[in-house]
Amino acid sequence: MVLRNALLVLGSILVTTIMAEATVRVIDGYRFLAFPLDGTAEPTEVPAQWLDKVALAPGVDRAWFADDPPPLPNRKPVPEDWLRLFRQIENNPPSDGSFRAIDAFRAWNAKYAGDPCQNRVLRHAPGQLYFYDPVDGGALPPYRFPPNAALPNLLVTNQIGWRGAPIEVPRQPRTVRIVFVGSSVAMDAPHLPFGFTERAGYWLNRWAASKKLDIRFEVLNAGRESIGSREIAAVVATEVLPLRPDLVVYHEGGNQFRLESIVEKMPADEAARPPQPQASIPDWLQTAARYSALATRFSTALRIAGIEAANAAASGASSANSGAEWPKPDYRIAWPAGLDEADPDLDYPNLPVSLSIIQRDLDRIRGNLDEIGAQFTLTSFIWMVKDGLVLDPVRHRYIIDQLNIANYPFHYRDIERLAAFQNRLLAKYARIHGLAFIDFARDMPREPDLFIDAVHTNKAGSRLKGWVAFNQLVPIVEKHLAAGDWPKLPPEPPPALPTFSPRQVSVSCQ
Repeated sequence: MVLRNALLVLGSILVTTIMAEATVRVIDGYRFLAFPLDGTAEPTEVPAQWLDKVALAPGVDRAWFADDPPPLPNRKPVPEDWLRLFRQIENNPPSDGSFRAIDAFRAWNAKYAGDPCQNRVLRHAPGQLYFYDPVDGGALPPYRFPPNAALPNLLVTNQIGWRGAPIEVPRQPRTVRIVFVGSSVAMDAPHLPFGFTERAGYWLNRWAASKKLDIRFEVLNAGRESIGSREIAAVVATEVLPLRPDLVVYHEGGNQFRLESIVEKMPADEAARPPQPQASIPDWLQTAARYSALATRFSTALRIAGIEAANAAASGASSANSGAEWPKPDYRIAWPAGLDEADPDLDYPNLPVSLSIIQRDLDRIRGNLDEIGAQFTLTSFIWMVKDGLVLDPVRHRYIIDQLNIANYPFHYRDIERLAAFQNRLLAKYARIHGLAFIDFARDMPREPDLFIDAVHTNKAGSRLKGWVAFNQLVPIVEKHLAAGDWPKLPPEPPPALPTFSPRQVSVSCQ
């Protein structure tokens, strides 16, 4: 009788736990049978009031927004040995977090890598790496994605290692080729079935068909994570130019965004640095949270409690809402003398947030594109930040972390201010040099439910971003069609694609 009752109790607990797990998975948006958890099922629906903020270009049908591009023809299963290695590194990361699991599957520039055991990142390699030899002998870009691959982070690459569908070979006479270059915000989150650029290209072709234009648009994506303007200029010089694009769109603004460039004296009190709540969460719970939505909720509750305790210690009182900006030390903004914040001088020496360096690299890209008769377009950059912003500590955890930990000790108001200044300068650069400008920051709603973190969009945000890009590309396209600039006859003989073959090398830095 005792054993039967005990089994009944245990069975009831098990059934209740399974039901609770299922309920939390539904509430939090995880795939029902995902094991381990593969990230939440991010929202794909964009509320009408947000969609209505995007001005439609002439001839665009709002109903197209609901349509998806066809599935990628080059999507294939991820190799099992890659999946095993990826999980091994994820479960045993280096203590400084410098080497990420996906780094084991990038093709690293051999010149950049040098002796990998002397490289801060690559010395943590799990016994192997992939290298390639740069065609120009330079160290930039530091890496490429392997060609014709399906990576463990779900990124799918084409013949030259860029995100997306295969490149048209040979290029047809009535094709307009557009290439986006930039950092991870240009590449878009790798797990998404389509990047925003692929959606923009799909809608451009819908628009062309609706107008009975005998034109095909090929929109390609040369973006990749963690690179800045120097690396992007190298991508253009070595990978983009051989494709003879008609238009290149530059989209970056976060990886060189350093607010200390206008701070008179950085706070020195390390004790005031915001908490790293993960450190107080037991290892077993962090592991369980990879497999259980219930454990994830419990882990999040402990994290919030840690934030609250740290905030109370820092401010002398508990924060009323852990989704508010965390307490930060005071510092003094020293705005450069004589620099007009509303109308920046492009030639001002040592502009804030690396904008002098960025302009030099934009000049180099512009010059390279002029040589092949290609057009150049800039974009504004979006930060999901505003003074007084209050976020949901569960849904918007990564926005909170990026704004309060990665960008410590800077206040939301100063990040917002410098982001607006950067966009004004980029818009002026485009205007002065006669370039088109795609204004994401103007048309994308500042709604945290559209973002993964403070700069990267989720599924719904990526769809809306693609819609913004499409509607602002239409007038650019119309201008060049009317002038007879596009479509061009492809060069003869057709240039070879900048393909490469990564080689696997053994790395032992023990």
